[in-house]
Amino acid sequence: MPSNSSFDQLYLNRELSLLKFNRRVLEQAQDKQVPLLERLKFLTIVSSNMDEFFEVRVGVVKQKLEHNPDEIGIDGRSIRQLMHDLSCKAHELIKEQYATFNNDLLPELAEENIELRKISLLNTIENEWLQNYFIEQVLPILSPIAVDQARPFPMLLNKALNFIVRIEGKDAFKRKTNLAIIPVPRSLPRVVRIPSEDDKDVFITLASIIRAFKEKIFPGIDVEGCYSFRVTRNSDLYLNDEEVHDLLRAVKGKLANRHYGEAVRLETSENCPTDIKEYLLDKLELSESELFPVDGPINMHRLMHLYQQCDRPELKYPEYISRMPNALDKQEDYFSIINERDILVHHPYQSFACVLEFLRQAAIDPNVLAIKQTLYRTEAESPIIDALVKAAQNGKEVTVIVELMARFDEALNVELADRLYAAGVHVLYGVVGYKTHAKACLVMRNEDGQLIRYAHVATGNYHPGTARVYTDYGFFSSNKLLTQDLHNMFLQLSSLAPDPKNAVILQAPFSLLSELVKRIKRCAKEAQAGNDVKIYAKLNSLSEPEIIDELYLASQAGVKIELIIRGICCLRPQVKELSENITVRSILGRFLEHTRVYHFDYGNEEVDFYLSSADWMTRNLRSRVEVAFPIDSEKSQKRILRNLNFAFNDKSAWNLNSDGNYLRISENYPTDNTLQSELINIHG
Repeated sequence: MPSNSSFDQLYLNRELSLLKFNRRVLEQAQDKQVPLLERLKFLTIVSSNMDEFFEVRVGVVKQKLEHNPDEIGIDGRSIRQLMHDLSCKAHELIKEQYATFNNDLLPELAEENIELRKISLLNTIENEWLQNYFIEQVLPILSPIAVDQARPFPMLLNKALNFIVRIEGKDAFKRKTNLAIIPVPRSLPRVVRIPSEDDKDVFITLASIIRAFKEKIFPGIDVEGCYSFRVTRNSDLYLNDEEVHDLLRAVKGKLANRHYGEAVRLETSENCPTDIKEYLLDKLELSESELFPVDGPINMHRLMHLYQQCDRPELKYPEYISRMPNALDKQEDYFSIINERDILVHHPYQSFACVLEFLRQAAIDPNVLAIKQTLYRTEAESPIIDALVKAAQNGKEVTVIVELMARFDEALNVELADRLYAAGVHVLYGVVGYKTHAKACLVMRNEDGQLIRYAHVATGNYHPGTARVYTDYGFFSSNKLLTQDLHNMFLQLSSLAPDPKNAVILQAPFSLLSELVKRIKRCAKEAQAGNDVKIYAKLNSLSEPEIIDELYLASQAGVKIELIIRGICCLRPQVKELSENITVRSILGRFLEHTRVYHFDYGNEEVDFYLSSADWMTRNLRSRVEVAFPIDSEKSQKRILRNLNFAFNDKSAWNLNSDGNYLRISENYPTDNTLQSELINIHG
């Protein structure tokens, strides 16, 4: 650790940094240079991000608060102070989110003839249509639950929409009750398009529909009030490594209880009476600071349905169709091409279809003997799974490492694992306690009596859907050293292999952290010798203290350090005599920046250049299986550096200041001078 600095001067708080990332997403929703419906989409992303923030990060902090409230974090805050700060900042952010929705987006959408209409403004024909819709499509699905001595307050699903209803009357058994709960099934659409005679796109929220026709839910009983609410619960799956004997069975058992974890947040409609809010807080064992009254739709993420149903291309980003890499376009034999040279692919600017084709060809090629694959996230109906199943059916030896603990994809991965197993694939689940986050596929092929290995490694998942909206690098190679290292990694995951002695890859949890530290130290040494030394890195997050400390020391030695970090950053840049030579920039845009690039330029014509599945976070470097793979081709290095240069000059980006706040470089940036616009122009 650098000397003469207190904790709070050295590190920024991880959770507060994550909230600041969500604020930058909100700024995208407020940015009038972004197409209007895309701004609505960014607003919905804020909601889904905040849901995960409460489900995971707040859930963890709350557990720590119960056990050791005075524990001090690396930023100098106690857990008690952190929980207070998180609550204040989260309330501010959500309040601003709804103000943006009500004051900016709704009026601007209405100007474009897109209305989220109040039921009081419907005409007679529209009202009649909506009533029929409620009676035929909604009412039969609802199951209201009275709350009294014999019927206790129900256990409510995580993040599900509910109503609490104040009623007055007696039921058929002459029982009198004052309250009822209406859980709203997730099968019902949360936004409903209604027929309009004035050539407008008119939508009504399901919550508004239920409130409008609440009397029909309780015939013969007076309904005095109907208020929507939603509970967010701690949803982080935790497995005790020492108690897990069958990982698949353990995950399946945990999934059954995920929707009913400890409550961490209560959202209510703003007009919900105080006594009902207090009643809900009491039943959920929450404090007033965990209450979030909102002026608008609860769970704004469901407004994605409005975005999807509006066929208004002029209010969205222009359609972009990825092209195949030139080297692989219309090629029937990928293996002969990859055998000649390495191929770097940049998604979504270049199509992910080349990865699917690589696996398809491997599945049907009679010379392919075996395929080994890691799977962290993919689609439910994934062509990746189809290819692996086909390969097994064709007699290939197929081994797949399925990460069952991929957060919020656990249930899907269990289902996919079962499907692969049924097809004769060797399905393994990695190492308990170490998530397999590496992105790698290895194909073994018999060529004239010799076994040749072909690899695809990447910074992102084998997920065709996210590959259309996440930026990632993929890399095809038959390099003997690289493929041998990957072969050894698969042996570690599938059997009893010794600690790796890799020739070229850096692998967590073994060598990646120490090798990164070694390279940063070398940069500092070369700078002290008078060389013009640079470190460039592009990451999703940076939180590992050991890496941060070494970057501070390198900065003090004169190393120029430029970091592109989209999300969490615990490093404090531009601090005098600590990090004056470090700049941190965050880029958000049409695509989610997901590439991980490490570049060490020692100033003596020597460089180390890696792409990786790993961010510089403690979890990635110490408790996950990750891979950083070298890029040795000068042509590929120049291409990646060109892309980094676009990123460093992106006028729409945010700079992280020494006080931990982010400042946008330009409020009126030229839209054709952003990283993603430049790359679309190049590849389009």
